[in-house]
Amino acid sequence: MAGLSFKHIYKVYPNGTKAVNDFNMQIEDKEFIVFVGPSGCGKSTTLRMIAGLEDISAGELAIGDMVVNDVEPKDRDIAMVFQNYALYPHMTVYENIAFGLRLRKLSKEEIHRRVTEAADILGITEYLAKKPKEMSGGQRQRVSLGRAIVREPKVMLLDEPLSNLDAKLRTQMRAEISKLHARLKTTFIYVTHDQVEAMTMGTRIVVMKNGFVQQIDTPKNLYNYPGNKFVAGFIGTPQMNFFEGTLLKKGEEVEIKFEYSDAKITVPYSMLYKARPAYLNGDRKVCIGLRAENLCVADKADKNAAVIKVKISHKEELGNQTLIYGDINMDGDGYTESATRIIFEARGETDFRTGEIIDVALDMNHVHLFDIETEESILPRIPEYNYVDCEAKGGKLSFLGNEVMLPPAINCKDCKGELLIPTDALDFGDGIDVNVVSCEEINGKNLVSFEVSGRRMFAVTPEQVKEGKAKVEIDLKRISVLSGGETVIESMPQTSCLNGKLLKEKVEETVEEKGKTKKKKVVKFFLGVEDAKLDAPDEITQKLITAIGVKRVLDEPLRYECGPYDFRFAEEGITAEVVEIADYGKEKFAVCKVGENTVYVLADEQVSGTVHILPDIEKLAIIQSKMDIRII
Repeated sequence: MAGLSFKHIYKVYPNGTKAVNDFNMQIEDKEFIVFVGPSGCGKSTTLRMIAGLEDISAGELAIGDMVVNDVEPKDRDIAMVFQNYALYPHMTVYENIAFGLRLRKLSKEEIHRRVTEAADILGITEYLAKKPKEMSGGQRQRVSLGRAIVREPKVMLLDEPLSNLDAKLRTQMRAEISKLHARLKTTFIYVTHDQVEAMTMGTRIVVMKNGFVQQIDTPKNLYNYPGNKFVAGFIGTPQMNFFEGTLLKKGEEVEIKFEYSDAKITVPYSMLYKARPAYLNGDRKVCIGLRAENLCVADKADKNAAVIKVKISHKEELGNQTLIYGDINMDGDGYTESATRIIFEARGETDFRTGEIIDVALDMNHVHLFDIETEESILPRIPEYNYVDCEAKGGKLSFLGNEVMLPPAINCKDCKGELLIPTDALDFGDGIDVNVVSCEEINGKNLVSFEVSGRRMFAVTPEQVKEGKAKVEIDLKRISVLSGGETVIESMPQTSCLNGKLLKEKVEETVEEKGKTKKKKVVKFFLGVEDAKLDAPDEITQKLITAIGVKRVLDEPLRYECGPYDFRFAEEGITAEVVEIADYGKEKFAVCKVGENTVYVLADEQVSGTVHILPDIEKLAIIQSKMDIRII
């Protein structure tokens, strides 16, 4: 059995269409992974690249410890179940299941053992002598599964195997496939456009749209913590309610106004700690998301509930639940999908008349907020930044009752503004006094919630942090300050870019043949950067040739990316001119010009003038500039 590793996988067709963009994921052994998304999102293309039925344009795919980019499908030790069964009509069920094993020249005894064992697992032993036309759709799909099982593969790939079945059979086969995964204890990768299948079967789900991965997480986390509006709307039935509105912070409360209606509610600010202050000024429109189960008819006894008026339009009786449709705009019709239509679950009374106006309570503990333009969540489970008001004056930065000296590298005019502190730029141990409220492990990361002068902030740390009093230090080279619509303090770039090409030359090398030393001309490849030629390891050269093509690889402009800690000064290398030394106190960085590019290099000693720098090739990212495809 084996896991899978995807590193910067792309699929680009000759006309330039990107079917899959920069797919990165680690699938553990024995996981049940589901790719889900609308038609054309790239899920089946990704599955076919795993199977070897589609070439990988760029990136690295490994099954277990073996990179399989150039490995034939038959040698990848995978099995695939297709949507249309693909059974041979003239063969019996036994012969269909055994066909692939016969091609592999297994013994009759081994074939018989595997076929009968698979038939027993799938409950089709009594059909082994029948032909496919004598069987139902569900039974044929079991045969298709059996043909895959007998190969005893490392990875099982299933491409929408239930889409041709009726609703009852789909439900039955979902359970059968889940049971099969538990029994076989192998890695399953399942493609579907049906979010119900994804939610009920996968240990983790990959949501895709337009070739891009939108989110990878467990079914529960996708439902409760969608990263963007698309995921929020795609996962869950009925679809999440989406409204437009504004947020205005008033002391320890936030007033929420719903656009295109008179609806307005107030919630405690503690519910919106993670939202950026710029969204709380009452001017910036946001998308407000609430699921149907988080809305209900208001109980007159619950005076503290957030309540809005809804005009009823119609209802849907679904047996175990009743969905009520309406509109928060008294002129809306409740039928048309709009920014004011509302769907909620009826709990108790359902005898509402069309046109009736009722009070509906909103459970704002489960509200989702999204940016109107980017559609990204502004209440992420793991915030990227902390946003606080600050003042820069006399080389000092004041915020939340604290004052820190700005290092020489930060030359800022006196101003008031908004301080942005990345959540991973905080280190516990020294610095300003804080009170740690909680530490939660989320997808392998520790999210620490703490208070500074009564203001809630967050940090992402490699280790757990205990609750109570603590000290935290800010990495000042990572902070930014916005004032009057401009950036007055800019964070130091974490990545430097260089332009170049792959070069090929014949060089003379000393080699040893048959015990004799002699000189011989060999072809070598180099990464060209300005005036320098860096040795290109065979592995990198091969990846570039595979991704770009042997005829074009030497002509394609490349972009190299490297961090400030991944460069070193050397006697020979890329010629650079030191422009200045950025002094951040504990660390100093040489700001170097290489052609038109600026490169930051950690400087342990004083440097100036013309220098030579070398990147760590193993940590170098290489991007094909024209198509913006990350190859390494």
